[in-house]
Amino acid sequence: MATIPRRQTLKNTYRERYVYRRRMFVCIVLLMVMTGVLVSRYTQLQILDYDIYKTQSDRNRIQLMPIAPKRGLIFDRNGILLAENIPSYTLTVIRERVDQLDETLAIIGELIELSDDDIEQFKKRLRRRRPYEEVPLKFRLSEKEIAIIAVNRHRIPGVDVDAQLVRHYPQGELFAHVLGYVGRISEREQDTIDPVNYSGTHHIGKIGLEKYYEDLLHGTVGYQNVESNAHGRILRVLERHDPLPGGDIQLHIDAQVQKVAYDAMAGRRGAVVAIDPKTGGVIAMLSTPSYDANLFVGGISGKDYRALQNDNDLPLYNRALQGQYPPASTVKPLWALAGMYYGVVTPATRYADPGFFSLPNDTRRYRDWKRGGHGASVNMGQAIAESCDVYFYELAYKLGIDRLHDFGTRFGLGDVTGIDNTNERGGLLPSRQWKRDTRGSHWYPGETINVGIGQGFMLATPLQIAVATSVLASRGELRAPRLLAAVGGEPVEAPLLGKMEDVPESQWDAIQHSMEEVIYDVRGTGRSLRKGLQYRMAGKTGTAQVISIAAGEEYDSESLEKRKRDHALFVAYAPSEDPQIAVAVIIENGESGGGVAGPVARAVMDAYLLNSPDVASGEQQ
Repeated sequence: MATIPRRQTLKNTYRERYVYRRRMFVCIVLLMVMTGVLVSRYTQLQILDYDIYKTQSDRNRIQLMPIAPKRGLIFDRNGILLAENIPSYTLTVIRERVDQLDETLAIIGELIELSDDDIEQFKKRLRRRRPYEEVPLKFRLSEKEIAIIAVNRHRIPGVDVDAQLVRHYPQGELFAHVLGYVGRISEREQDTIDPVNYSGTHHIGKIGLEKYYEDLLHGTVGYQNVESNAHGRILRVLERHDPLPGGDIQLHIDAQVQKVAYDAMAGRRGAVVAIDPKTGGVIAMLSTPSYDANLFVGGISGKDYRALQNDNDLPLYNRALQGQYPPASTVKPLWALAGMYYGVVTPATRYADPGFFSLPNDTRRYRDWKRGGHGASVNMGQAIAESCDVYFYELAYKLGIDRLHDFGTRFGLGDVTGIDNTNERGGLLPSRQWKRDTRGSHWYPGETINVGIGQGFMLATPLQIAVATSVLASRGELRAPRLLAAVGGEPVEAPLLGKMEDVPESQWDAIQHSMEEVIYDVRGTGRSLRKGLQYRMAGKTGTAQVISIAAGEEYDSESLEKRKRDHALFVAYAPSEDPQIAVAVIIENGESGGGVAGPVARAVMDAYLLNSPDVASGEQQ
């Protein structure tokens, strides 16, 4: 069978061109759309959103770093450095540079010692940091620890060693209660401070002068813009604004006198306060025993802190500002002046002294410290010189508690003095109203008798007693005591709180003469201090009871535990004709005001007035 040939299809050139052109058109349109999208996106990134992405880029490359200000220095009146700043090295972490924080901390723990407290405090700080802020992990790195971190930096990106100036107290425990100390900023303090001004600062004043003048000493933070690489290493500084350092301050405190007072106390529990009556400047303020404030700067260990807390002698307790003691016989000159001021007595007024005093229609006997009394009758001068209790029982009864209270407040008793320091307590000058408010009871005459010899409810701090003595020395000028003498060379005056212009000069003369007789009379309770004295001193001894002695019983020192024995007090000012220093000393359980507390005051006065190392040592000529 013959095959039929297949019909040949003709090529359609027109159709092919049409399809080709349509496809080319679509491709061109798609290309143009994509090009437009790409141009549009480039326009948005490079022009419209330029500032946004530049900022984000700079954040990865450029950091704003705070520069902590240098803390102001503290000097004594003679330019001796009391608080300085020394270099210290801190291990810091920038959280944004660390991918795995827990892993990084584990590596660091393998390299150097990290305590649980270090990690706990670090995590607390981490929650309150600013972006890209260095957060301290461990303070006071040793040279060995610095070297280990340097060798292993490739393993711990975002971790660095930061050099800082930290507080140091070269005098150690000599000024711990005056200066206080700085310490790490706590979580509670973070809520109260200015977060900007404390950027880059890890320490703040905790107590004492360091806290009281924190705003002055801290300064103002600076900052710098730095360029860094991907590992957080600083490549260069782009911009820098230096911080303003804290102000340097000068105190009225005399470091040499403070040292003499410290040596004279010989580790006994007590306090010494010395004031310039003319200015109110605090020349010395000591509480013993003390502690080394440097322990607290970088964070005190639990072991060291427990040792201080559990010490029976309470070294952390600032006795000068917080210790409240019966002022005992040191207030007798004040009550004698009150007696003359209110017209109850004159210097010549004499009271019988059989060795005891009884209230009218009362058989109870308030005994004198000297059995048998000080003579048939006693005048004011003899009563102060020999510290006759019976005279002041009689005087207090005739004055009454209302006048005693009102007159005592004029000497700063019963209230805080206003010193430029922290945690001062106000003592207690009792009154009828005070007893009604606190005890819900009436005031009784027998309680007035006890106030007459500085006992009973009456309490005062060593600083208050020193201020009252300064008022006697200045003849009526009550000033708020001041530690700060000058800031940047500019003097700072102590505020004048009151002036007793209504008290006649003759009455001040009588009190001063009586206080001089304490030292120079053959029966004066402070007569042992006059040997070799190169200036004229006016003083008053005191012995404060720690426990009550039943009526009719004698004080027997040997039968009492040492901590139950009487406190020894002594106050004085000198030179009496032109007072330049007023001193108050209390030695817990020292018993003898003239024999134990008196020599400490004498050593302080010698050191200040004579400026002689041999005399200042307290040796009597």
